[in-house]
Parts: sequence; C-alpha cells; structure tokens
Amino acid sequence: MADTSQSSPAAPAGAPPLTTRALIGLLGIFLSAMMAGLNSRSGSLGLADVRGVLGFGSDDASWLNTFYAAGELVAMPFTTWFAITFTVRRFHLFMVSLSALIAIALPFVVDLNMLLVLRTIQGISAGALIPLLMMMALRTLPPSIRLHGLALYAMTATFAPNIAIWIVGQWTDVLVDWRWLSWQFIPVAIVSASLVAWAMPREPIAWKRFSSINLPALLAGIPGLFLLAIALDQGNRLDWFNSPLISTSMTVGCLCIGAYVAFEWFHPAPFIKFQLLSRRNLHLGFAIFILMLVALISGAVLPTSFLASNWGYRALQNAPIGLIIGLPQLIAGSLVAFLLYQKWVDARLVFATGLALIGLSCFQASHVDTSWIWEQFIPAQLMQAVGQPMAIVSMLFLATSVVQPMEGPYIAGFVNTLRSVSSLVGGAIVNRLLEVREHFHSYILVDRFGIVGKNLPQVTDTTALTNAFNAQVLALATADVYRVLGILALALVPLALMMQFIPAPNSRPQALPIPSPTHG
Repeated sequence: MADTSQSSPAAPAGAPPLTTRALIGLLGIFLSAMMAGLNSRSGSLGLADVRGVLGFGSDDASWLNTFYAAGELVAMPFTTWFAITFTVRRFHLFMVSLSALIAIALPFVVDLNMLLVLRTIQGISAGALIPLLMMMALRTLPPSIRLHGLALYAMTATFAPNIAIWIVGQWTDVLVDWRWLSWQFIPVAIVSASLVAWAMPREPIAWKRFSSINLPALLAGIPGLFLLAIALDQGNRLDWFNSPLISTSMTVGCLCIGAYVAFEWFHPAPFIKFQLLSRRNLHLGFAIFILMLVALISGAVLPTSFLASNWGYRALQNAPIGLIIGLPQLIAGSLVAFLLYQKWVDARLVFATGLALIGLSCFQASHVDTSWIWEQFIPAQLMQAVGQPMAIVSMLFLATSVVQPMEGPYIAGFVNTLRSVSSLVGGAIVNRLLEVREHFHSYILVDRFGIVGKNLPQVTDTTALTNAFNAQVLALATADVYRVLGILALALVPLALMMQFIPAPNSRPQALPIPSPTHG
C-alpha cells in the first residue's frame, strides 16, 4: 500500500562511522535500560512480599510504586539534555551507579518516608537510562542497522516487563528472598557501567549549555509531571475527584504542564521540541502510540491480574503468561526490523497488522470465564507476542524516519515521556473500567438471584456462594475490559494506514573500522 503520491522526507544524514567500541558502549546502555524496565515492573509485582516483610498496610505501601513511577516520568523529558551536557559516558555512569547504590540500601530501610525518598530518586536515576538507549541508537547506528537498534529499544517495552514476572517469582517463591527484588539491579549495573566506562569516549562537560537552559520549563515540568503521576496512579484508590489530594494534584499538575509546554514552545533551546509535531508521522504516530500502550495492558497485566484475583496466583505461577510474550522478543524485534528493510514492504501495513493482532488477541481472551487458568490464555498471548513487536518497531521506524539525527534527542525524550504517561493513564483507565463493570455485573447478578432465589433450595454455604458470585463478577468485568481494549486496538488500524509512506532504508552493511586508541 505504498503511497507514492506522498513526498518522502529527505533521508537523514548518515551517522558517524560505526566502530566496534561504539557497539560495545551501546550494549552497556542497552543492558542498563533493560534492567531499568525490569526494576520498574518488579516493584509492583513484588509489592505484596515487601509490604508483608516490612509490616506496611496496603494503602501506605502503594505509594512506593507511585513515587517510583513519578520519578521515572520526571526524568524522561530532561534526560537527553543533561546527557549531552555532561556527556553520555559521565551521565550514564552516574545514573547507573546511583541506582545500584540505592538498590543495595533499600532492603535495610524500614522507615516508609525514607523508602519513598529513595524510591523516587531511584525512579529518576533508573528511568533516565531508558531514553538514553533510544538517543544513542539513533545517534550511533547507521541506517543499515538502525532499525535493529530500535528493535532493542522496543524490548524495554515488550521483553523486560513480561520476563519480570518469572524473575520476581524466582526471588519470592524459589529463593524466598525478597531482597533480590532490589539487588537484582546490581550485577547488571556493574557489567553495564564497565562496558560504558571502557567503550565511551571521555569528553569534557559542555558547561556553556547551561547559559541557554530552559530553566522556567524545568521548574514547571518537574512538579507538573510528578503531581500528574500521583493523580493518575492513586486516583482510582482514592476515588478520583472525591479526594482533595487527587483534585489538587491533577489541577496543579495540569497547570504546571501547560506552563511547561508554553515555555518549551517559545524557547530557542528546549528540552523537547513540540514544533516537530507538525510532521504527520509524529503527531499521528505519537497519538497512536499513546493509545496502543493503553491497549498493551491486555498483554500480561490483565491476565495476571485476573489469575491472581481468581485463583490466588503468585508471580511464579503467573510466569508462563509473561514468558509466552517475553521470550520470543529476543528475536521477534530483529525479525520485524529485517522485514522492514525489504524494499517491497510497507511499514504502515506491518504496523496495522501488529495492531490488528493485538486487537484480535483481546477478543480471543474476552471469552474468559471462571474456569480459566493460564493455559487458556495461550492463543491470545501468542498473538500478542507477534503483534507487539510488529506494532512498536514499525511505529518507531515511521516516526524516527522523519527527523534528522540532530533531532534525535528531542524524539527520545518525547517518546519516553509519552510512554511513561501512557502506562499511568492505561493503568488508571483499566482499573476504573474493572471497578465500574464489577459494580454493574454484581448488581445484575444479585438482582437476578433475588428474583429466582425464592424458588431455589435454601443455601447453607453462604461463603461458597459469595466466592462464586465474586469469581463470576470478576470474569465478566475482565471480559468487558478485553473487549474495550480490543476495540481500541482495531480502531487504531486505519490511523496507522494514514501515516506517511516511508521507503525501506538502505540495508547495505557498513564495515566496522578498527577502534581508535584515543578513546581511553
């Protein structure tokens, strides 16, 4: 479906000559970004065990994940600016070391307030590692292999969160040592820091950049994003705008973000260049990206939540749900990249096919009932395993192909900010939908039982009846959410086809020069 009537953007200027040393540095950044994604998911999966050991109530402990997510979101728009200013090598080593040090200390902290502070700082430091990966992939890799770099970045969304379910199960149910939920970051941090320290060039700090820093945007963006994350993550638990905290956080947060956007728009050296949204593949692609990430909650989050509530599954028992999606991502992203390099392939069709598979998987899983265990979710999970990399890698290709290399840092910050916001928005929407539909189905079932109950034998085991009611309500509500997410994913298909056609890049391999001895 090549739209030859559309004028394709000029091919971006080539990246600097690729060296083996540069690839090793990129590998180090990739490992830390993957670990950051794993660390984020592990916190929510292992929260019950941490709460039990430390004796926190469920309400108090929920703030541990909220503050981590808020820290992640705060880091996303500003990471690339500070990485360029302080140099990628220095910035990465500082952030990965800070995350590792906090990971060492966390199991020994028992005060909730101190834990919240440390989790916030760790969210900032670990979250900063993810946009760094996209920026360096766009900067380092030539067009002949750049799509494979984008496939590596996609793994932070498709591999790490899904494989985290199995890994958390090993710590909590096999080793029975919850401290490894935090300590798992340390070995990878050592390897990652060693690779980056050896491979990345030593460069001076660009102090002159501070003379043009958009300080008003920084001062408006940090509290705005932090308050927005609190409102979205805690809104459902605190009953949204019936809570003064949520009302205040949402109002002040939105005002600060509005000011942040205004400051960025008129500043000559912004953190994120919103003017780039005038390009069709960016404003349309990013809109699809936000909604697609909401739909991707149907992948591992929704089925594991159902199985945990219905059967009491822990992480180890839920692990197959994540592994079915996660393990194929070790090769799936690169296979999609290889496909997109073929001259006869239209990336929009690949994108649309991926979205369609995600939507169809939702409708397959919408047949869920109270008897389902993880095996019944296999067909839906297999479709997710294929659809997710097709959609994400294709979207990244279509979006990044309309920007020049010097605009890469803006795109890296933009994509990752949207990714963090979308995860919070998606979680809020799905939790709210589940609650509303559970109330609806509960009312209907109780009402109908009241009508026919007088004609039934007297029930002696009221506990069993209540459990049966609750299980049925959960299954019906979960099925409804699957249908909503399926409709959402399928509705994005025509939007994907409306994006500008981008021809396949030149996939001719480039020889690797001998590494320069001056990198030190």
